[in-house]
Amino acid sequence: MITKDTKKIGLSGVKPTGRPHIGNYFGAMKQFVDLQDEFHMHIFIAEYHALTTMQNGEELRESINNLVLDYLAIGLDPEKVTIYRQSDIPELTELTWVFNCLVTVPWLERAHAFKDRTAKGIEASVGLFDYPVLMAADILLPNADIVPVGKDQIQHIEMTREIARKFNNIYGDTFNEPEEHIVENVAVVPGTDGQKMSKSYGNTIPLFGTDAEIKKAIMGIVTDSKLPEDPKNPDECNIFALHTLITPEPQLSEIRKGYEQGGLGYGDSKKILLENYLMFIAPMREKRKYFEENPGIVRQILDEGKNTMQKIARNKIKEVRERVGL
Repeated sequence: MITKDTKKIGLSGVKPTGRPHIGNYFGAMKQFVDLQDEFHMHIFIAEYHALTTMQNGEELRESINNLVLDYLAIGLDPEKVTIYRQSDIPELTELTWVFNCLVTVPWLERAHAFKDRTAKGIEASVGLFDYPVLMAADILLPNADIVPVGKDQIQHIEMTREIARKFNNIYGDTFNEPEEHIVENVAVVPGTDGQKMSKSYGNTIPLFGTDAEIKKAIMGIVTDSKLPEDPKNPDECNIFALHTLITPEPQLSEIRKGYEQGGLGYGDSKKILLENYLMFIAPMREKRKYFEENPGIVRQILDEGKNTMQKIARNKIKEVRERVGL
């Protein structure tokens, strides 16, 4: 049994850029719930990061509110988790500037997000270019020990460790060097087209979409042209990959058998997946509805998270200021 005093600090966040999909849930959000008993989890709304792509104030505010409801609906317990908004912690941007004065332009040019954008001939904003430094401030301000991330974000954690190490070498031991936390079998969730599920690819299944939206997405999953009676390899099927996340045993084994021996068509497999998915999200839908109908409770949760995080941030930034000479 891990006692309160020996628990490590975990931290992560999600950008409020559109509705979360099941890739977000299984790839990251579910981990927050799974880890909330083992670690002191800090979960934030990454609204500063969202500004690199979203420049509509009304849309951003709505997305922030929806994402808070989503976090609560999936099972985050405010008694165990500190839930807060980036914009409530001004020390984050101050620490980002301090780190900016340590890192170099060539070092930041290594970042995948920047390289991918410029490789496509798109001019990157300073915000996108500086994204890894703000992420480092997110992680290091509360001295996080572990950061649940997908495989595509490991580089950001490596860069965070390098920033912490550089600061510590120059100014003295101040920050932890955090470790990434990845659940291997759900780190990358396939989209409806077989690529990694991503809003930018338009291949997502919404976590809290309507029945019609979810049905359209699932029934549109790309498959090969094999007939129902043909034997199929379930491990090469996008539908079955999602079944492994949603469908319980012994039904999952029966579906695998139907693939391997033939007799189960892709259409029927999709219908089973749809039915199981709607059952899977039903309790979360109910919880989300409760919080949506009680905005005062949600505001109180965010206020408590803000107050907790502000105390942590003020103490750490005071130490940083003293060390750098401010």
